[in-house]
Amino acid sequence: MRAALPDPVLRRLDPENRYGLRLTLLAVALVLVAVPFGILVDQVVRRGPLVRVDTAAANDLHDWARGSPAAVRILEAISFVGSPPWLTVIVVVAVVYVLRRHRVRLAVFLVATTLTGGLIDTAVKIAVDRDRPSLDAPVATAHGQSFPSGHAMSSTIAYGALLLVLMPALAPKARRPAVAGVVVLVLAIGFSRLALGVHYVSDVIGGYALGLAWLAASTAAFSVWRVERGRRPVEPLEGLEPEAAADLEP
Repeated sequence: MRAALPDPVLRRLDPENRYGLRLTLLAVALVLVAVPFGILVDQVVRRGPLVRVDTAAANDLHDWARGSPAAVRILEAISFVGSPPWLTVIVVVAVVYVLRRHRVRLAVFLVATTLTGGLIDTAVKIAVDRDRPSLDAPVATAHGQSFPSGHAMSSTIAYGALLLVLMPALAPKARRPAVAGVVVLVLAIGFSRLALGVHYVSDVIGGYALGLAWLAASTAAFSVWRVERGRRPVEPLEGLEPEAAADLEP
């Protein structure tokens, strides 16, 4: 008679237990790309009705910002915390921190997620090849193609990945406020790019959609990697590795 397998082994062998959450995350990622992002790309490439809304919104927001030098300085500061140099610095600091705490897999997740996200952003920008808004007396300038917004996409990926990595070190009561804080920050970064006149509304929405899609897909891949090594599946509010809580605390 075949010996009964221990419950932990059975849980690992159960496909639904191993891949249910990961497949759900991947499905969400696909929906985020296929629906809103696909519509946005179609509108941008065909210069559909959304383009006219984009142009009007870009002009109105830029006119508002141009009338207030103080607002421009605040917007530039907010925009900076979503810029590639700043995001690179904080991700590198986080990678060094988790490596010093002997959490190599978390470091791999941060590097792979943010670096690949940047490459995806660049590839889509080149493929769509949309010019940036053309405004009278612009208060700010930016280089490269406009769609999707690199600031919106990169900040979504970087701050989202950092939150998932560091979540176990937060008290349970602080986790939802931390998520809300990251959401507000990322939305503020996107708004700053609009008000500074360097992006259209569809650029920012496209950046959010593509950034969320890639973050979900990367998190799903990490979760599969984790379960394949005998760790239990986790919920997003637990962070990527709940058992790392003690190591990640300052």
